[in-house]
Amino acid sequence: MPQRVCDAAAVLVKRLCGARVDGRASRAGRHAVDETQTQFTWRAVAVGLAFGTLLCFSNLWFGLQSGWISMMSLQASLVGFAVFKAAAHVLAEPFGPAENVVLQSTAVATATMPLAGGFVGILPALKMLGADEARGMPTVLGYGQLCAWGLALAFFGVFFGVPLRRQTIVREKLRFPSGTATAQMISVLHNRPDPTPDDAAVVQASGAAAGESAGSARRRGPSPQPAQPDPPPAADDAKAADDVRWATKLAVLGGSFLASGGYALLAHFVPAVNTLPVFGLWASREWAWNLMPSLSYAGQGIIMGLPTCLWMLAGAVAGWAVLSPVARLEGWAPGPVTDWKSGSRGWILWVSLAVMIAESVVSLAVVAAKELRAAMLRVRSYRQMRRGATAQVAGEDEDEDDAEVDARFLVPGWVTWGGLAASTVGCMGIVRALFGIPMHNTLLAVGLALPLTVLGVRALGETDLNPVSGIGKVSQVVFAGVMPGNLVGNLVAGAIAEAGAQQAGDLMQDLKTGHLLHASPRAQFAGQMIGSLFSVFVTAGAYQLYTRVYPIPSAQFPVPTAQVWLDMARLVNGHPLPPHVWPFAVAFACLFAALPVAALWLGDGPTVRVGPWRLRTAAVRRWWPSGIAFAMGIYNTPNFTLMRALGAVAAAAAAELVVRAQPAAADAAPREKALRRRTAILAIITASGFVLGEGTFAFFILLSQI
Repeated sequence: MPQRVCDAAAVLVKRLCGARVDGRASRAGRHAVDETQTQFTWRAVAVGLAFGTLLCFSNLWFGLQSGWISMMSLQASLVGFAVFKAAAHVLAEPFGPAENVVLQSTAVATATMPLAGGFVGILPALKMLGADEARGMPTVLGYGQLCAWGLALAFFGVFFGVPLRRQTIVREKLRFPSGTATAQMISVLHNRPDPTPDDAAVVQASGAAAGESAGSARRRGPSPQPAQPDPPPAADDAKAADDVRWATKLAVLGGSFLASGGYALLAHFVPAVNTLPVFGLWASREWAWNLMPSLSYAGQGIIMGLPTCLWMLAGAVAGWAVLSPVARLEGWAPGPVTDWKSGSRGWILWVSLAVMIAESVVSLAVVAAKELRAAMLRVRSYRQMRRGATAQVAGEDEDEDDAEVDARFLVPGWVTWGGLAASTVGCMGIVRALFGIPMHNTLLAVGLALPLTVLGVRALGETDLNPVSGIGKVSQVVFAGVMPGNLVGNLVAGAIAEAGAQQAGDLMQDLKTGHLLHASPRAQFAGQMIGSLFSVFVTAGAYQLYTRVYPIPSAQFPVPTAQVWLDMARLVNGHPLPPHVWPFAVAFACLFAALPVAALWLGDGPTVRVGPWRLRTAAVRRWWPSGIAFAMGIYNTPNFTLMRALGAVAAAAAAELVVRAQPAAADAAPREKALRRRTAILAIITASGFVLGEGTFAFFILLSQI
């Protein structure tokens, strides 16, 4: 038995590193790079950086408010295509799908630095530490220090994600639903065939809260159903119809952008509009139940999708309509409801934290168990290979996998491993210089982050959920023993683990998009690196402006994710829980820990039996309870959640009304499919304008107050 376990462990290590351990051929078709397309252009990078910068400003604004971070790769590909389509008459070369892949990879890397660099979680948490908790370590960083901090976290996850591509995308063909949805969107935009014609199991990436606050959700929006290429146009008629469609899309984008920006201006001059007492003055004043009619949060709801928003609403009801009144009326949290320390908001936060940790850790454990089981099942093949029984076949498979993409389009090994080593050493040195944390402890934090990142990537590929929050909390638990009583070190260790998992996950979603569209992995890697480097300096500057103009935390910027990080650091270092919260935290944790295990019952078949009914597995998975969304509904005040839910419900209802309003016809099914595709694209455009409008106008309002 010990020998079998050791063999299984060896197989698992080989699988995680990308080595083939059995002799079965993988001849499902090659995804060689399309050399007829231009793979990397500076014009695509420039537009990606520009759009990513707008997203970065928006993400920082919303991240400090509610902890929500959006990757918006679908939106990046759509807006990028619109920019180049508008300039088509002056372009020497048409804008192609491979360029669009690089554009959205660059935009995503630029947009997500507020999360990857801890600007919406870790850095505000450091600022909130008391002098006795900081132990003389710096907790407020200047611009140069912020840039150094961003550089310390920006790259090692990207380098580590590169070698995971072969195993997860090429060989196992994990779904990575958001990456697949983006590939489908780009195919629709460029009038290309569906890149996933044989993948009937692709799940709609209906979007969950993308970001640390979401605990891990990395979904990007509804997946459009791509059309097959149109026949050769009858020229002027087809061109005119296409121009009308794009005129409509641009009008929708511009109108939603201006409407949301207008609300930002109104809220700046009339702050009372942010807290409309739709449930009565008493409910608003005493229990924080009010509505913030922000179009940007409605847009977030559209992007997240109806199931996620409804589970978030369920969390808001459980936390703010049940647990909060119980805690206050029982005298367990006697302070003002919205106070983090003495009010019920701080009390119910522990329930939220328990739910996030339980679901994330159990999800990681399920993935790890699957990997170990798969490795043990391959022990026999591994032993046969060692005896040479299948060496020839295995060797042929290695050659085929190596030839899947020409080496000219792959990231060289010396760049991958050399970059990982250099970025790790850089992280160690910068953290030592900023916080005085010993370099060997930082090395341990990176070393712990890497295997957790592998599990997170695999969970992302299978479920579209990257449990980055749980990964960070695991690191915090470990480092409570490595550096007991050091809250700054504990937060830094969590930040390192989260950054690695988040960046590797983002890269894998983008590489899945490129794989389906025959784009160059090396070009995507270059776009990711450029976007990450550029965003370090942009995000550091924007964060410093926000902290200079606005008090953080405050009623406008409560930074809930920072409070989650800080409470976890205090808990694992011996601080007590609030009175009487632990039974509730344990009960909710047990409930949501059971859900990832129960989800295994669904299996991989097309349908699943639920009592007397047989339901589609994809539909059940789509509506399966989300602990992360539920937890978000608890730790965010109801005004954020209500508007998100309204946006999601409105979008879903509008789509159904449009479809049902169509007259009956013989070709009803294809017409409905095309109509749903157009409606989904318009919903994405509208949501993009809503999110970008308020975020952009808010940043210019910020600049006006300097």
